[in-house]
Amino acid sequence: MLNSKRLILAHFWLAFIAFGVALLLGAWQMFARSPLFAGLQNPEIYYRSVTAHGSAMGYVFPTLIAMGFGYAVTELALKRALVGLRWAWIGFWLVAVGSVMAMIPVALGLASVLYTFYPPMIGNAFYYLGVVLVVVGSWIWVALMSVNLHAWKRDNPGKVVPLPMFATVAGAYLWGWTAVGAAIEVLFMILPVALGWKSTIDAGLARVFFSWTLHAIVYFWLMPAYIAYYTIIPRAIGGRLYSDAMARISFILFLVVSMPIGIHHLFADPQVGSGFKFMHSVFTALVAVPTLLTVFTICASVEIAARLRGGKGAFGWIKALPWSNPMMLALAFSFVMLGFGGAGGIINMSYQLDSTVHNTQWVTGHFHLIFAGAIVIMYFAIAYDLWPHLTGRALQSVRLMRWQLWLWFIGMIVLTFPWHYTGILGMPRRMAFYDYGDPQIAHQAASVIMSVIGGFILVVSAVLFFVVLIRGHRAPRVSVEQFTFSRAIHEPRSMPIALNSFALWLALMIGLTLVNYGYPIAQLLARSDTSVPAVPIGAQR
Repeated sequence: MLNSKRLILAHFWLAFIAFGVALLLGAWQMFARSPLFAGLQNPEIYYRSVTAHGSAMGYVFPTLIAMGFGYAVTELALKRALVGLRWAWIGFWLVAVGSVMAMIPVALGLASVLYTFYPPMIGNAFYYLGVVLVVVGSWIWVALMSVNLHAWKRDNPGKVVPLPMFATVAGAYLWGWTAVGAAIEVLFMILPVALGWKSTIDAGLARVFFSWTLHAIVYFWLMPAYIAYYTIIPRAIGGRLYSDAMARISFILFLVVSMPIGIHHLFADPQVGSGFKFMHSVFTALVAVPTLLTVFTICASVEIAARLRGGKGAFGWIKALPWSNPMMLALAFSFVMLGFGGAGGIINMSYQLDSTVHNTQWVTGHFHLIFAGAIVIMYFAIAYDLWPHLTGRALQSVRLMRWQLWLWFIGMIVLTFPWHYTGILGMPRRMAFYDYGDPQIAHQAASVIMSVIGGFILVVSAVLFFVVLIRGHRAPRVSVEQFTFSRAIHEPRSMPIALNSFALWLALMIGLTLVNYGYPIAQLLARSDTSVPAVPIGAQR
């Protein structure tokens, strides 16, 4: 039973509102960059939109989903009321107020620094203060996840921590540590300049600190999706989880190896030596291991569901899967997009191949295929699965759910594949508009228009998603069965301490981060000739 329904619904609704606004901004940006209407080519408005789109979609939306889902998991998996409910509401309101505080200067054109806010461009101080409030609110959630786990373990000594809670706390610890890099950059490097206390900034050092956060944040985004893979999908399609232990190993590996890899985003930056760039490239390759484990485990779990439904043969069982079930569709679409996006990521992390696609539309395509595709479609699945338990009303629009998921998948493919293609041809990303009258890029116009069509399909899908949820709120009340997570084939009665606690893995996470970042940061801190004049956004007019 959920005692914190209002809290969880508040997180989800604010998350999806931010998602809806950001999606509309993204669709507009693609239209503005296309040859369809030259009158939209206004760089100032475009970069305001990109900053708002990236900040809402990258910081606000997934953070609120992780928080709301985390609170639901805490009560449902531990079967007890949430400890610290008042603090949870404080965290929510900090995120809400911070989001509004950050977006006001962006809308006024005072903080068009993109969501990566790389110096020496410096936006209005209120933008950064808003981002700080969002992070502080999320850190309250991190603390509450740890507190609730500790309270449960104190009352249940020696028992196996339920897998959903174990995975949720792993995601919380990952976020708590990865956000430190951006926090250091904002608090000690950017804000003093934004507040007028300094006029110079070490842009190279700031980029290194942000890289601490830049890639590991992606794994924070995907944690709710992976938790749904393991703990919701097998049950939703009538099967069992293949291996509880393998699931725990996957989350532990994410916790350990997804942190010390961010410098692979700085391959073209001269301030970091080639040795550490190569080291981060190697660790980036290692982070594929937990994903491969997940693909194997979930595919095995899906096969179990099919064979329980009477599926036969080496491949004939695939026909027996419940393809009319939205959860089955969401998983299949997510895996397809994860496969294509992951293959593109191998190119990005390669120390040699990255130079071909660095800062091109390829990177935009890869990023959207992973996050907006494979991850966000599982956010939809999480909402569909939890909504009846949050509202006490059944989601009756199953056919509409299927349409929504199909349109999201098709739209994301139509959106991102042309980006990959134009990226290989060298089209740069983050450009406000292109001159398609130039014979060198004129032939790329058709691909850009295809992306616009993909964006339009995504908007239609999002509208259907909101229709499903709102209809759910207006449906008749029903008696909802008790929520259950997926059960493993062999439910663990005991678990090695290494797979039931986090002390060792947190030490490795922090240690590897310090090893992989310590020397580059110390080297830049020791130099006195690396600062450059800051460029306030208002001064650029």
